[in-house]
Amino acid sequence: MRKMRWTPYLYAWVMDVELRQLRCLVAIVDEGTFTDAAIALGVSQAAVSRTLASLERALGVRLLRRTSRTVTPTGTGLRVVAQARRVLGEVDHLVREATSGHTRLRIGYAWSALGSHTPAFQRRWAAAHPETDLHLVRVNATTAGLAEGACDLAVLRRPLEDQRFDSAIVGLERRLCAMAADDALARRRSIRLADISDRTLLVDRRTGTTTPELWPPGSRPDTEETHDVDDWLNLISTGRCVGMTAESTAHQYPRPGIVYRPVRDAEPIAVRLGWWRDDPHPAGQAVIELITALYRTG
Repeated sequence: MRKMRWTPYLYAWVMDVELRQLRCLVAIVDEGTFTDAAIALGVSQAAVSRTLASLERALGVRLLRRTSRTVTPTGTGLRVVAQARRVLGEVDHLVREATSGHTRLRIGYAWSALGSHTPAFQRRWAAAHPETDLHLVRVNATTAGLAEGACDLAVLRRPLEDQRFDSAIVGLERRLCAMAADDALARRRSIRLADISDRTLLVDRRTGTTTPELWPPGSRPDTEETHDVDDWLNLISTGRCVGMTAESTAHQYPRPGIVYRPVRDAEPIAVRLGWWRDDPHPAGQAVIELITALYRTG
């Protein structure tokens, strides 16, 4: 069979399909008759017949077999109905996404949310703002899901250079070194940058907070790259690499075979909350105030 070419004419032809036609088709199949579909849709039986006929003309295929007693989908009709259900479901989801801005709040993060403050933040938010449903979303991307539309606000531990976004510092966290539990340095209560300058440092250049520039020139560690916190932890547990991370990671990812030690001469990490500059979430200021208070008192 020769494959149909996707031309502008064909695209315009298929675009004659409307959501009301898909809803009509699904209603007929679900209800079993044109009469019952008309009742479910709140229209006349004649309108149901016309709508289905217009859909079949737009697609150029027969979708239903009709007898005096039954209505059953054709083979093509079964496939179209399955796709129609998915399309209608996506449209319903799109409408909910567009209209739930004041009743739902999605906060993205790349590796760790708010560390030890996360449970307190969730509970205090639910108590103070029951009208706004809070969801924490892990998105391992540079903007923790902002650019992808996966969240409304994002917890970030590196500056946002994209001018589409704005941010505010809400707290500071210590830098910790993650190492295998049997590492010689694990016996210490804390370490210095110089203690790991001859080690291999495992870094995530997209979302991580550590670069070799933390060390003076001439004493910088070799690096290997990873792009996921689980891979990062698995490689460190082998003893081949060490990692440097924010304190929140230790709270979010305790792992057998891994220990975290403070790096006492490394500058702290600023925790930021980011948002779209031209479309801030109405709950943004309340989130900033609550998180800032948790870091200040924690």
